[in-house]
Amino acid sequence: MAHNHSQEMTEKNLKLAFFLNVGFTILEFIGGYFVNSVAIISDALHDLGDSLSLGIAWYLGKKSKQGANETFSFGYTRFSLLGALINSLVLLAGSIFVISEAVGRMLRPEHSDAGGMIAFAIVGVVINGYASWKVSSGKSLNERVVSWHLLEDVLGWTAVLIVGIILKFKDIHYLDPALALFITAYILWNVIKRLKETIAIFLQGVPDDMSAESIERELLNLDFVESVHHLHIWSLDGEDHVFTTHLVLRNMENFKEYIKAKNKIRKVLAPYQFKHSTVETELNSENCSIYHQNI
Repeated sequence: MAHNHSQEMTEKNLKLAFFLNVGFTILEFIGGYFVNSVAIISDALHDLGDSLSLGIAWYLGKKSKQGANETFSFGYTRFSLLGALINSLVLLAGSIFVISEAVGRMLRPEHSDAGGMIAFAIVGVVINGYASWKVSSGKSLNERVVSWHLLEDVLGWTAVLIVGIILKFKDIHYLDPALALFITAYILWNVIKRLKETIAIFLQGVPDDMSAESIERELLNLDFVESVHHLHIWSLDGEDHVFTTHLVLRNMENFKEYIKAKNKIRKVLAPYQFKHSTVETELNSENCSIYHQNI
């Protein structure tokens, strides 16, 4: 029940962030034109990419809750991971775009309406800040990546607000692009980390919070386990993990002892809370067809 409630909150938060971002993006394009601010128009283009990413995240997050079928035997959980990958790539492209625009502004300074920049910056901080706060409570990788989208907007609008206030008193044009470069570099560093994490999950790497060697040692400590091989751990979406292994058992005199052994294996695996776990067993190494194969 708690898990279902968490999924409902994820969908609700992404939906709210999507509509807030779309509405504000339209307002940015209109406002940027009237106050003659290239920075605001550039941010509007970036927010347009964010809106696309949020829409994809919302759709794929909803899609990920579908159950298993003949086509996707694990269900659609990894669709949420696909959303995280797309979001990371869009944010990466958006950051590169912002950097190029900021460099252009450094080389060709332009005057903007400081009062208009301040007004839009306040609205931008409030709207994006609220959306970022709502999504930041999410636990999925998809939500964490979306949260960085929104945090980038909050920091960006904070920079616009600071620059707008300074321009009210002194016309220093290069401050706007300089702050944009600093903030975008910081966000880009975090995006690259998230992208590496997402790619690692796609390539079925062992999750950071899991240790295959530790689990193997725990299984070998059971007095009836002769060997552990073909042990694999990967993640469906960054939260739900999958475990498989092949065990060769010893000292199994009857079926009752075999049942006891299975229960003890379950107790070893229980603390890890795997979404799916598969344990194949053999009673001795001679009957194990893959015992001598490389993992």
